[in-house]
Amino acid sequence: MKFSMIFEAQLADPTVEREHQLFRDSVEQAVLAERMGFDGIWAVEHHSLKWYAHMSAPEIFLTWVAARTSTLRIGHGVVCMPFRFNHPARVAERAATLDLLSGGRLDLGAGRGGTLQETSLCGVDRERTAQEVEEALRIIGAAWQRDELEHHGELLDIDPHPVLPRPAQAPHPPLFLACSREETLARAARLGVGALVMGFAGPESVARMRRTYDAARAERDSAHFVSTEVNDHFSVLCPTIVLDDPERARSVGVRGQRFFAQSIGHWYGGGGVPDEAVVEGADEAAGMRAAEELMVARLHEQDIPVRPSSTATFQADHAYGSAEDAVAYVERLREAGADEIMCLIQMGTVPQEACMETIRQWGEKVIPRFRDDGPRTSVTVRSTPDTTHEGAHP
Repeated sequence: MKFSMIFEAQLADPTVEREHQLFRDSVEQAVLAERMGFDGIWAVEHHSLKWYAHMSAPEIFLTWVAARTSTLRIGHGVVCMPFRFNHPARVAERAATLDLLSGGRLDLGAGRGGTLQETSLCGVDRERTAQEVEEALRIIGAAWQRDELEHHGELLDIDPHPVLPRPAQAPHPPLFLACSREETLARAARLGVGALVMGFAGPESVARMRRTYDAARAERDSAHFVSTEVNDHFSVLCPTIVLDDPERARSVGVRGQRFFAQSIGHWYGGGGVPDEAVVEGADEAAGMRAAEELMVARLHEQDIPVRPSSTATFQADHAYGSAEDAVAYVERLREAGADEIMCLIQMGTVPQEACMETIRQWGEKVIPRFRDDGPRTSVTVRSTPDTTHEGAHP
């Protein structure tokens, strides 16, 4: 079982000063994550999604974190692969550079970045995003298999060119695909890449998605793989806030998730601007239900189908509360088939002190329950370097 964190760079009340502090806080969280025994971090790529995700250049953020750490795996969760966001040859060059400078610690995920807000910024053809993502993965999977890359696909033609530099991990860092629907999971399995399961629907949904992934793995044909290197790693989202006061942790966590749900609903579902007010003592569960009802009403008004995925982000039964609550939730995710627990801690209304305390609680009380090396009782770095994270992702 692996443990990681994912950064959206969410921001309530996004002034310039608060935005700058958000990035400094996120780096501080990532550095502490390594000290507390997390295996890696992931950073999203989104564009122009105010409130929801200010992480538009994850390659810079991840490079800064890599320079501040030594064992932490550094993950693109994900690169927007449509060609007008990022040409696949440029993705390969940047990924190899970060992989070699980090000592082979990079994981590389692909995604569509398919909101109208994002695609309109860069002139991306929304009808081609899935096809472009798959072709980009094939180009990256082949980039260092020979001395020169040559590709003649349905969308791109690349005459022979060397792709420089070469990554530390041969032939390339492990490849992943962002998955929020069962059809995307089946595609990831068929392509031979790992799954980054980004949904909020909980362990029962994760179990169904794992069955979909495994069924596609059992039936796949290696002729469809994007690379000679197959990655079957299954990483799942785990929203969490853990504090000494479990009730406060639940309140802070549910409030943060409501901001997440409202901000993603604004850009993906046509909802209103997220409610940024944090009221001490408020019934956050009731606020979440009211926000969900409002979102459903707006979808009905716009004749947009209300699917389970439309309201999954309003489901608040996650790892909020005490360390024991988090352990129990991880057990459920493990039973559902998770290979990696991808903690979502940094949400728009969650204060920095709550994020840092949650990371400490996971390092001292949660992660050790799933390790063989015993509990971590302080935030000091191990006396001898841990090299188990070097090289390719297991």
